[in-house]
Formats: sequence, structure tokens, C-alpha cells
Amino acid sequence: MLKFLDPELFPNDLIIDYFQSLAPPGYANFYKLFSQFGVSPLLLNQILPTILGVITTGFCFGVCWEIFPIPIAGFLSTLLLNQNLWLKDDLITATPRAFFYPLFLAFLYLLLRRSIIGVGIAIAVLGGFYPQGVLIAVGVLILHTIWSEKIVESINKKSYLILFTGLGVGGLILLPYLINSSQWGEVISLTQAKTLPEFYPGGRASFFTDKPLDFWLTGDRSGLLPQEWFRKSPIPPQVFAGILLPILLRYSSKFSLTQKISRSILILPELLFVSTGLFLLAHLLAFRLHHPSRYSQHSLRIIMAIAGGIAITLLLDVILRKINEQQNKIFLKLGLVVLVFLGLCYPSLTSRFPITNNIVGKIPLLYEFFAIQPKDTRIASLSDEANNIPAFSQRSILVGSEYLLPYHQNYYQPMKQRAEGLIKAQYSSNIEEVKQFIQEYEVDFWMLEEDALTLEFVQQEESLKKISPTVSAEIEENLKTGQKPILSSVTDRCTVLQVQEYIILDANCILKS
Repeated sequence: MLKFLDPELFPNDLIIDYFQSLAPPGYANFYKLFSQFGVSPLLLNQILPTILGVITTGFCFGVCWEIFPIPIAGFLSTLLLNQNLWLKDDLITATPRAFFYPLFLAFLYLLLRRSIIGVGIAIAVLGGFYPQGVLIAVGVLILHTIWSEKIVESINKKSYLILFTGLGVGGLILLPYLINSSQWGEVISLTQAKTLPEFYPGGRASFFTDKPLDFWLTGDRSGLLPQEWFRKSPIPPQVFAGILLPILLRYSSKFSLTQKISRSILILPELLFVSTGLFLLAHLLAFRLHHPSRYSQHSLRIIMAIAGGIAITLLLDVILRKINEQQNKIFLKLGLVVLVFLGLCYPSLTSRFPITNNIVGKIPLLYEFFAIQPKDTRIASLSDEANNIPAFSQRSILVGSEYLLPYHQNYYQPMKQRAEGLIKAQYSSNIEEVKQFIQEYEVDFWMLEEDALTLEFVQQEESLKKISPTVSAEIEENLKTGQKPILSSVTDRCTVLQVQEYIILDANCILKS
């Protein structure tokens, strides 16, 4: 998105072109709009999470109010949802999935308010930022109309209008994805994915595992349930409180506030049913609907937060009534306040909150050096630090482990070929082979770690084995027999910068060697 500020950046960059083509149009144009006013995407990216969190909070309160018009329930629901969202790096990224929460909650609120235009607009905007969310919204809309409005028994004109508006807008949003073929070819099939190491633990697109329970329940991309619910600490309180709600409703006679719960509460099981169905469908059609977890985990965070807020409110009401019958009301109420505070807020009080997973650049001199080079500069490196160069230096890299996504073969195969070619060239003892690689990929700089050309490094570096076990094993054997990478002989005269453990070689100097 830095190209929105300077179109001359990243020319003929396969990585940039691929990720730019995958960005949902509404999401990309949102950042582009602010770029027209000189706002850097990197700055906007830091500001947006707070704004999205506030909008999410407002609509979550609205949805809870439509279900259970007790203010404390709405407050508790928004508290639980916000805690959960900051235990995962969805909202903090300000990437498309961060927009799901405010936009989908807006859809639920407008649906419960029975706004024809509002539902249409919400689905349209949701589709521009997070297309998978449209499938969930349309499914909920259909089920809500059939179940909640009992359309089979009595015709309700407004219900039909809301349904057809939502279906029409949703169809228009999803139609381009159905009829337009990607320039990157077909999405990888399940059979093909099973042959690639990238889809197994430790891979860039880790999906498969030999533990069925993890695969179906807690997998980040394959699992039904949010992964953060199963960490030792902190576990979001709504995981327990939300489960209590069906039990409390079963014994509603003991909880007088249940009379305040409206029929709109059906939206929660409807969302659960639709999300679970799409989760199973995404597994069946893997990977044409992207990751199955995207259909269940976002929805469950919302469902459990609202259900948890309502359940806690019902329990507090009964407990307070019992306390009022006692003599030491003040002390009991104070004890209750402390207990509730610790129970609800303890995730926020731990060292693991919030979880951002932000990457912090630690080598400013390196980034500044590349930033002053021509805009068509290309850097070749097998180091993980290379992943940071496009953002921090605004210069292209040949390949990076973070960008080696295997979902489209027309992108993945050239990237895989580059990575394997870079490994072979970096450890080649033939200068002509190295020169040919530099010329073929128009490399300007070669970034090495200090000990990268040693046998010990190759034996310990797992990333090389993940890229190509065969090539890695071949290089290891060559180094054991005494062959030395030719780059080690040009390091002294071709080094243009050495900072911390990194050595930067001038590729033009290597060509003249």
C-alpha cells in the first residue's frame, strides 16, 4: 500500500503484485483514500485498531440491547468481547479480518432493528472489506427469516424485503469472485496441499497435523474454536459464562430477569448454526473458501461475549437479591464487587495482555542504507530479517519466508524456484553460477548473516530445510567434502555495509569478480 503514496515503489515486484491483487477492493480503497491526503498506510494502520474497537463496542452494545435491554448486560458483553479481541492479533493488524467485527456487528444490529436499507448497506460494506463475512451474513439472514419470523406460517412483507435485499446485495458482491478467474491460477487443492511442507506444523501456511483434536477444534486455520481459549493464561471469562446461558434459560423460573430477554436472542443460535455449517463446507471445499476457521472463530467470539454478558447479569441479579436479604449487605456487596472485578478483568491484568505480535525493526542503519538506494533496487537474502525490508526500507526483496504463501501455484511456483535458486547460488562454489543467478533475477544487493556460509549454519538452519530438503541436504554434503561457497572469497572486497550480524554485498561487484 506504500505504492499509494509513491507509485514508483516496488516496480515489477512479484510479491507486491500478488498481495495487492488479493486485497479486498473496499479495504484497499479505504487505505488509498487516506493516502490521497498524505496519510501513510503504516501510520493509518496504527491508528485504526482503536477506532475499529470503539465501533465494535458500540454495535456490540446495540445488539445486546436488542436481545436483553439491561444496560449492565451490554456493558459486560462489550467488555468480554474487547478482552477477547486483544488476546488475538486480529484487531491490532487493521487488515481485512479486523474490519469483520465492527461491520458484522453492524449487520446484526441493523437486522434486529429490521432496517431494509441498513442491512443492504452493511452487507455491501462487509463484502468490500471481508468477503467471507458475506456468506455468514446471508446465511444468518435466511435462517433468521425462516426461523425467527416464521415466514412459513405467516407472510411478513418487510421480512421478505429484508431477505431479498440482503440476498441481492450479497449476490452482487460475491458474483465477481465466482465468474472472474484469478491471474494466479486455481486455488491449491486439498490433495496438492498434502504434498507440501508449508501446510504442516512450522510451515508458512500450517494447516495439517497428526493430532485430530487440534486439527478440528483448536487449529489456527483448521479449528472450529478460537485458539486463545485454550491457552493456559489468560482464558477469556466468556468461555465459561457463555456456556452457562443455555443452562440458566432452562431454569428461567429461578431468574426473573429472563423475562426481559426478547425473541431476538434467536440470532445467537442462528449465527452459531450458520458459522458451523460454513466451517464444515470450507473443509469440504478446501481451500476454495479459504480457511475454515474464518467462518467459525470470529462468530464464536461474538456469540460467547454476548451470551456471557447476559449470563453474568442474570447471576448478579439473583446474587444481589439474596444479599439484600442479609444483614451485612455492605460487606457482602463489596466482596461481590471485588470478586466480579477480578473474575472479569484478570485477563487484562496479566503480562500477556494485550497480544499484538507487532514486529519491531531493530537494525535502523540497515533499513536506512537500503532506503537511500534507487527505487528499483532488489535485495536477495535467506535471512528472516529480509521480511522487514519492504516495510522499513520500501525496497523490493527477491524472496522472503513471510511471503512464501502456497495457495496459488502461479505465484508459489516462481517464488519456490527463486528460493531454491537463491540457496544454490549462495552456497555454490562456481562463480559463473552465482553471476547467472544475479543477472537472471536482477539482484542489486546480497544480504548475508555473518556465519551463513558455514556448515554449522546450514545444519542448524531449519528454514533452509523447509524451503527444499533436497537442496539443503545436497549443500550440506558439499560443505562436508570441503567445498567452499564462492561468496566467501568475495566478501572482503564486495562488502558495502556490515551492521550487527549482517553483511551486505554489492551484486555488481560480484559480477566483476
